[in-house]
Amino acid sequence: MVRMSAEERRESVVRAAMSEFARGGYHGTSTEAIAKRVGVSQPYLFRLFAGKKAIFLAASERCLEDTVHTLEKAAEGMEGEEALHAMGNAYTRVIAEQPERLLMQMQMYVAVAAAEAEGDHEFGEAVRAGWMRLWDAVHLPLGADLNDTTTFMAYGMLINCLVAMGFPAGHRVWEGLYPSARVEGRLEK
Repeated sequence: MVRMSAEERRESVVRAAMSEFARGGYHGTSTEAIAKRVGVSQPYLFRLFAGKKAIFLAASERCLEDTVHTLEKAAEGMEGEEALHAMGNAYTRVIAEQPERLLMQMQMYVAVAAAEAEGDHEFGEAVRAGWMRLWDAVHLPLGADLNDTTTFMAYGMLINCLVAMGFPAGHRVWEGLYPSARVEGRLEK
């Protein structure tokens, strides 16, 4: 049996946390469930992370960074409309193949709103910083056009909401979206 380094174990915790938080949200997910999924004890989990909040922030950061990487890779060497369609198609594939990433994004927004309402701004600052990296990853390939970037991000959020609510491929709500978001059967449950 090969032993994992602390960094490898930390990575496995982040991945497990993304899955658990995606389904249960911040308040509905226990650190016990995360530890169990990874196969470690809770005390070991807290040697890797200062607490549940630190685990959630690490999972949020990973979720956003994975999405940034996906979009950057899709648009590599492209500009304008070609980049727009490549990023749109890549994101649609991510939603179909990794629905937990979409759900984790939605849970991040809920957690930020709840934390801000309680006067805790750390969640919001971290998630907003990650979201701005996402914005920039889209903005530059689209020629730094503010309207194109806003439209792309707005469509992405609409897609996130429709998928999170369970609208199946082929439903009429998809009809007005740009071609790559028409899901072409990709988002079927």
